[in-house]
Amino acid sequence: MEAAGGGEAEAAEEEQVMSEVHLGCPPRFPGLFLSRFTFSSRPLDPPGGDDGERSDGCELVASTSSSCERASGSPDAVAVDADGDLVLDRRTRRIGDRRRRSEDLVLTVQHGVTSSLRSVGLQVWKAAMLLTDFVLHKSFTSSEFDGVTAMEIGAGTGLVGLAHARVARRIFITDRGTDILDNCLANVRLNSSMLKFDEAKVLVRELDWKMSWPPPVGTHDASDPSSIYFWSASEIKEAEQATLLFAADVIYSDDLTDLFFDTVRQLMSRGAKKVLYLTLEKRYNFSLDELDVVANGYKHFRSFFTVQDVSPGCGGQDNATLKPGLVGEQIDLARVPQYIREYDRGKDPEMWKLMYCPD
Repeated sequence: MEAAGGGEAEAAEEEQVMSEVHLGCPPRFPGLFLSRFTFSSRPLDPPGGDDGERSDGCELVASTSSSCERASGSPDAVAVDADGDLVLDRRTRRIGDRRRRSEDLVLTVQHGVTSSLRSVGLQVWKAAMLLTDFVLHKSFTSSEFDGVTAMEIGAGTGLVGLAHARVARRIFITDRGTDILDNCLANVRLNSSMLKFDEAKVLVRELDWKMSWPPPVGTHDASDPSSIYFWSASEIKEAEQATLLFAADVIYSDDLTDLFFDTVRQLMSRGAKKVLYLTLEKRYNFSLDELDVVANGYKHFRSFFTVQDVSPGCGGQDNATLKPGLVGEQIDLARVPQYIREYDRGKDPEMWKLMYCPD
């Protein structure tokens, strides 16, 4: 990090950002924490009533906003806000919910509470929770995702890939940077027992969008700990036969969006026919150029594919009017029930299904 101007010795502190998902975690604590996200095979009921009043046998309970503890295993007694006050979340729970607790599954995720922009992959973001809900919904209601090979691109904490590992034949969890990849691997090991998946079918690999696909082939070197994230030639061939791609909250910088879609096009144009499921959260700011409140980078994101009103595909009579490249369909979130309890989905996330149409 360069020193602040004028040759001063004091280093400029990087701006810190915090995901809304972590609002229940103790603030201003460095290092990694554990959060536990609970779900079952039954989605949450849609909200109803005002001020927590419901007519279907529910009661209100007060609880901390998330189950968040230090990664060292020493739980914090309470979650507090910036003023030191106890953070409470009014959460609905069905009477008799205790009888169903034995059916619950838990995703345990190691993550940072805050991070610099270059390390946002150490946090859990709302769009990743949405995409995880989608993967859980598919696994509980159909066999569409069962036994397939998939890849999560820009995985961050690996949450989506972990959820899919329950039913996948193989899942590649990919990102860039040893700190991010080490954290992904830790999360694989934290969840394999609870979610009952074989760790051997989950491969954490480095995928740098600045480098063209395929990634370089490397071999494990005991003197280089990061070499465990190198690709083998056979793994690259296997990844090209993947039929599912996942990406959550990778759209926040135009430069990164360019690199992301370059990687996606190269990957989707090889091997098996692939479908990309992508979620993002529209973050609004005032634009001096447009003199309006706009979602940063959203217009640029939408320029990379053609939108179809029906399920995207490359066949049929309309194919003649399509340019080679990506076609997409926005997914109605009413079709994606919420399974994970510990987040508020809100109205800003979006989900897209993208396919690649060759020349």
